[in-house]
Amino acid sequence: MLDHENKAAAPGGPKTVPRRRTWSRLSPLLRLLILTQLAFNIGFFAVLPFLAEHLGTAIGMAGWLVGLVLGLRTFSQQGLFVVGGALADRYGVRPVVLAGCALRIVGFGWLGYARETWAVLGAVLLIGFAAALFSPAVESEVARQAVCWEEAGRGPRTHVLALFTVAGQAGAFVGPLLGALLLAVDFRAVCLAGAAGFVFVLAGHAWLLPQHIPGRTRVKGGGGVRALLRNRRFLALCCAYGAYLLAYNQLYLVLPAEVERAAGSQAPLAWLFALSSLLVVTAQLPVTRWAADRLDLRRCMAAGLLLIAAGFGVVALARPAEWTGTAGLGPAAGFVVLLTLGQMLVAPAARAWVPDLAADGRLGLYTGALSSVSGLIVLAGSAGTGSLLDTGLPPAVPWLVLAAIPVASIALLPRHEGPRQGRSLGHQPGTARR
Repeated sequence: MLDHENKAAAPGGPKTVPRRRTWSRLSPLLRLLILTQLAFNIGFFAVLPFLAEHLGTAIGMAGWLVGLVLGLRTFSQQGLFVVGGALADRYGVRPVVLAGCALRIVGFGWLGYARETWAVLGAVLLIGFAAALFSPAVESEVARQAVCWEEAGRGPRTHVLALFTVAGQAGAFVGPLLGALLLAVDFRAVCLAGAAGFVFVLAGHAWLLPQHIPGRTRVKGGGGVRALLRNRRFLALCCAYGAYLLAYNQLYLVLPAEVERAAGSQAPLAWLFALSSLLVVTAQLPVTRWAADRLDLRRCMAAGLLLIAAGFGVVALARPAEWTGTAGLGPAAGFVVLLTLGQMLVAPAARAWVPDLAADGRLGLYTGALSSVSGLIVLAGSAGTGSLLDTGLPPAVPWLVLAAIPVASIALLPRHEGPRQGRSLGHQPGTARR
């Protein structure tokens, strides 16, 4: 059964397999996909953190143009996830992943040599679209395999998705370190190293990724988007997930301003980001296991959103005191810790919920739409969030407003419905869905 709120995750329910051997019991395909996420993020984050400085200093772009380039990269990636997911449903995982890797190789190589504005724009659009191809394909197949894992009685699907999250975060942690070492040569060396990494990823997937993954059915194009737009429960999940992403995005908007106020510079930001990454790498699996024994998917996301709201609340309570120095950084550190703990609950639960809400054979489309729709929410909400900092309101008010957003989004989370028979993910007829 796909009903996560039944025995697999119920408190006091029957225990499943021993947990410390989750990785060793994964199928070769799941291991490949999880390691894929690690490799993708190492290559990507070896380049991305240094892009803005390269564009502004080495190429001499104006600040507004640098922002435009970075915004277009985000749009070509997050905004087009739904396209990549639909293509994975139509043509299968393998060709879409291989095409994405090939485009990423070309994009990184092009960026390393690009000096004109048009060339930089073309390269970053190609890099973003490459991710829009391979990421939804990989994520949707990991989600489908995680459901198979749960149905086979091996444990909650969130255990598998937590491993996927840890792999991605580990890549995001290692990538900038590798990029910083290569930057001692020049930015071109960073880009070419990223391209070389994706050459190995492409070769590995061409060799190891099956031509046809058992249980995955391909669907004809058309009709899927209309059904998705009528799926109120899925769209409600997208809105709640978008609220989480909007809150998480404040790591790059309101947190730097708070750190600058407290410390007089943004130097401590690097340590706070490292703290967030290390928390995910070290604590994601224990947190997911704890939650799987006690919380269904809805309660897990609700708990995560409350933790995120509490993080904003910590800073809001401390702001009237106007602490500076080490004491002033304490609330910011508390915000990062609570936000990261909330992320550990929300992200795997949201990914685990998508298969239960997706139409048959459309898991790639729905996985991509989760990122695209929530990304649009972040895009729309970021402008309003930024304006909060310029309104002259009491310093605690912006943080209180931001705390209210994840709390309010809990009401958007879909309610549990009884299982619907006769609908499957394409691997078992008659599978029940939420």
